[in-house]
Amino acid sequence: QQGTKGPRLILGRLTAQTRDMDDINLHYRFLNWRRRIREIRDVRAVRYRDRWRNMFRDGDMLRYHGDSDEVGCFVSGRPLSKKRRYFEVTVNDTGVRGMIAVGLVPQSHKLDHQPGWLPNSVAFHADDGKLYNGSTVGQQFGAKCCRGDKIGCGISFDSDDGQITVYFTKNGEEVSTPASPEDLYPAVGMHSLGEEVVLDLNAEWRMEEDDGQMIVDSHEEDWSRLHDVKVTGTLLEYMGKGKGIMDVGLAQARRPLNPRFHYYELEITDAGEKCYIALGLARRDYPKDKHPGWNKGSIAYHADDGKLFHGSGVGDPFGPRCFEGDIMGCGIMFPRDFSVDGGDDFDLDVASSEVQNNLYANNDDEEEDEGEDLEGRKVMVFFTRNGKVVGKREVALPPNGFYPTIGMMSTGEKVRVELHPLSG
Repeated sequence: QQGTKGPRLILGRLTAQTRDMDDINLHYRFLNWRRRIREIRDVRAVRYRDRWRNMFRDGDMLRYHGDSDEVGCFVSGRPLSKKRRYFEVTVNDTGVRGMIAVGLVPQSHKLDHQPGWLPNSVAFHADDGKLYNGSTVGQQFGAKCCRGDKIGCGISFDSDDGQITVYFTKNGEEVSTPASPEDLYPAVGMHSLGEEVVLDLNAEWRMEEDDGQMIVDSHEEDWSRLHDVKVTGTLLEYMGKGKGIMDVGLAQARRPLNPRFHYYELEITDAGEKCYIALGLARRDYPKDKHPGWNKGSIAYHADDGKLFHGSGVGDPFGPRCFEGDIMGCGIMFPRDFSVDGGDDFDLDVASSEVQNNLYANNDDEEEDEGEDLEGRKVMVFFTRNGKVVGKREVALPPNGFYPTIGMMSTGEKVRVELHPLSG
């Protein structure tokens, strides 16, 4: 019995040891799996980790946090996809220069460069309204953005050849541009103090079937003549050559100022190359190739030199120069006894009907220096800059009245015009 008991004890011990070894192996296998899962999780965390530089982030809010000569950039850790194909940024503050960029970049995008500057990246820049597509030189794409504007960016997979189309939106209006089929990551760039946005990486944007394309009021009915000027809503854009003093872009309102609507304003949204922007009043048949103020029957405040031009090519020192973002205004102080229905006034309906079909007209038969009889009742014309009166000048009112007239003369100039501002 003892002989048989010994082998049984040994066998039992071996069995127990084998069981213990299996438990140990299973334990280590479990630890290895946990380690492997952790590694996979870490890899995914790195892969989907948001990156930013020279920015302060608080939830969905991004604020520039660097020197003005340093680019601030945020890149989302997750690329856009078929399930998540759009994101949006709300401009809380444009800061000093409003150099906010919204677009798409590859995962390896360098954070010291604005989105759109490097290859395989594309971005819309709010400060100049240009599209940067893998280059530091942008192309004119849309209007500049201001505080409160919403800038969106998304991708579309509707193309038959598999090409991805990137589209941008500004307050709901869409503009598209083709892009490469590589993974594209949402990115936001900033480059001046005070800039701040709210980022919504889960935004949705759809164009309702009933809405169709967004219809923008062209406001062309407000203007009697447009020469080398393009109208988009209240925005006027210079379209001329900008090479010499004859390359004037002129916009003249359809109706003259009157005691009811005696004032109008413009905001310089883009100063262009030289800021040769003039705001003033002119007779109805004013030459299309002359800057307001240069010829008889006109008076204008010029932004580039702050001078007042009154029927002469030589201006008088008048006020400060005006720059991008400044608001210039012009109005008439009509006499108390000036009546719309009285003999002093011009016929608004006749004046309007006579120029009804002159929009974009060449006006080749107009004479440069010979206009209507300019001897009329004296009125006080005044000009403003950012809500403050710059100065005033007494002038003779033409028989058919003074028409709001705007001139531009260098590439890239844009102004936003309000012919009937509430402040007037």
